[in-house]
Amino acid sequence: MKILANDGISESGKEALEKGGFEVLTVKVAQNQLENYINENNVDAILVRSATQVRQELIEACPSLKLIGRGGVGLDNIDVEYAEDNGLHVINTPDASSSSVAELVFAHLFGMVRFLHSSNREMPLEGDSRFKELKKAYAQGIELRGKTIGIIGFGKIGQEVAKIAIGLGMKVLATDEEVESAPITLEFFNGQKSTFTIHTIEIDEILKESDFISLHTPALEEYIITSTEIEKMKDGVGIINTARGGLLNEVDLINGIESGKVQYAGLDVFESEPSPEIQLLMNPELSLTPHIGAATLEAQDRIGLELAKQILELLR
Repeated sequence: MKILANDGISESGKEALEKGGFEVLTVKVAQNQLENYINENNVDAILVRSATQVRQELIEACPSLKLIGRGGVGLDNIDVEYAEDNGLHVINTPDASSSSVAELVFAHLFGMVRFLHSSNREMPLEGDSRFKELKKAYAQGIELRGKTIGIIGFGKIGQEVAKIAIGLGMKVLATDEEVESAPITLEFFNGQKSTFTIHTIEIDEILKESDFISLHTPALEEYIITSTEIEKMKDGVGIINTARGGLLNEVDLINGIESGKVQYAGLDVFESEPSPEIQLLMNPELSLTPHIGAATLEAQDRIGLELAKQILELLR
């Protein structure tokens, strides 16, 4: 049986599948060529991340497909209901990348509150000639300890964010339409554990009480954060989006930054991805990464192995 890993797969995942008797194709096929490639090569399963779309038209045109795998959490680039109604397995790896995404949230947070995103631009240019001025400019940082983080979307990734925040000494607030409460267990280097139960609250309370707000919901048809929500936030709030472009109205975010309402903002995902708006790319107040939340070596290894495990159980 043939598996097309169109957006790549870790070497460990590939090896596990090959040991199980599968042929793994790691060629990157353009979206408009997928139908022909799958049919010409009689592909049984396609593995994707966020780049490749697996819509009804493709599924309908490729009768050899038995399984669609998503390396990661979100399934918004796959027509899941149509696939399952037509007998295809649809799998993902909701746990494998949670820690990596959560750590990126705090990479943005630590960098922003100490102005690293700006300092790292200025020091190479003027660090020798304006050292004292730059020192003064970037000496107004703050600590995360003692601050309140509001987590919108309290699934696996949101809970990992809470775990790190608790470890830092932050106050954690969370909201989720489906999760009423969740146990957050911190495991320490010496084997000790400590569990905290977080009860979710209404989003308006999150907006009013949080010093920093981090988004962790699936893709939605409407924005979660617009100028209306930003107006309810604290002055000088920080906003992080490592979830999906389209959850946060980027025009309203820029307006919030320019008005001083929003002091910090970090984006890993964008509405017009993979071509983010120039107003975002050129704004010196933004901390930006190119959708790398799940892209750590450890996460990719876990994703590949988890996909392989599910495929072996379902198709072998």
